[in-house]
Amino acid sequence: MRSPARLLPKYTQPLRRRAYSSHASNARLNLPIDYSTHPLLHHSPSSLQKNPQFPSDSSSSRLNLFQAINSALTHALRTDDRVLLFGEDVAFGGVFRCSMNLATEFGSERVFNTPLSEQGIVGFAIGCAAQGMKPIAEIQFADYVYPAFDQLVNEAAKWRFREGSTGGNVGGLVVRMPCGSVGHGAIYHSQSPESLFTHIPGLRVIMPRSPAQAKGLLLAAVASNDPVIFMEPKVLYRAAVEQVPSAAYELPLSQAEIVKEGTDVTIISYGHPLYTCSSAIAAAEKDFDVSIELIDLRSLYPWDRDTVLQSVRKTGRAVVVHESMLNAGIGAEVAATIQEGAFLKLEAPVQRVAGFATHMGLVYEKFNIPDVTRIYDAIKRSIEF
Repeated sequence: MRSPARLLPKYTQPLRRRAYSSHASNARLNLPIDYSTHPLLHHSPSSLQKNPQFPSDSSSSRLNLFQAINSALTHALRTDDRVLLFGEDVAFGGVFRCSMNLATEFGSERVFNTPLSEQGIVGFAIGCAAQGMKPIAEIQFADYVYPAFDQLVNEAAKWRFREGSTGGNVGGLVVRMPCGSVGHGAIYHSQSPESLFTHIPGLRVIMPRSPAQAKGLLLAAVASNDPVIFMEPKVLYRAAVEQVPSAAYELPLSQAEIVKEGTDVTIISYGHPLYTCSSAIAAAEKDFDVSIELIDLRSLYPWDRDTVLQSVRKTGRAVVVHESMLNAGIGAEVAATIQEGAFLKLEAPVQRVAGFATHMGLVYEKFNIPDVTRIYDAIKRSIEF
């Protein structure tokens, strides 16, 4: 029998491990995002006023994403008595503080907690909307929306179709939910299920990229005559801070925004991955001497085909980026539409960069979603094709 000493490993140096996946110390591309100077955010009032979609005569203040959502909810509740806000723990402010202080101002009859039943929350919201109210229902995490899927697909989405000439609808129904990865959420707090809803006619699906976008899109969702799934990238709740108009305003639904113009490659994305795309674009433009256009879809269904097709016809190359899984994702629909509408203008196959078709592992979460390197490589493949 071998002596115990012979069974010991010959390497005696302690292994240095990182508890979570993160960028390597010598990384060039996958570096932490600096939101304090990021070009996708409005860091000054003058920057905000250059965008004609925002009110030009309003003052502004620096808000993060959850504060901007709180501002939109406050305005909706204050200006329309039909607006209700409810969900799990909403009365005390919610897990992410989006409804903070609203129960105090508007009372427990309009801002209130519900039982832990997503199916019940959405079913109740549909009933309220059918009776002329404007319910804003919160699902605490998008990962838990599945029990309510039947209510959304078979009731909310079909209501106007089923009512026919009666004019009945559930417009004013908004279902809010935090979504996406935060780096340590694992299988039940990291999901991005938006593509499941974009398959359903009758639902609008929206995902904002920033505080100013979130306020305007949420107020537009409340005013919409269609039921809306409003998905909030939770990693941005506190990270993304920018100037947000103090006045109420609505941003157009189903209209994409070109956030950076370019001539050689079009990148189409939405939500948090736009920040990763921006980093990849900066590196690729420097290394390959190209000009890259970046489009924020904002509305995922119905989505703005014209803006995307016009851009791709100009650049001849397209890369679609999203955090949700690759298979049957938003990128597949966008890529198919580009193939149908801009095929003769393409100089390279449409590239898709997305989450892998697997469940989110805790330690390896950041390896599962698009990073700067994967987007950079997709740009490189496209221009070298």
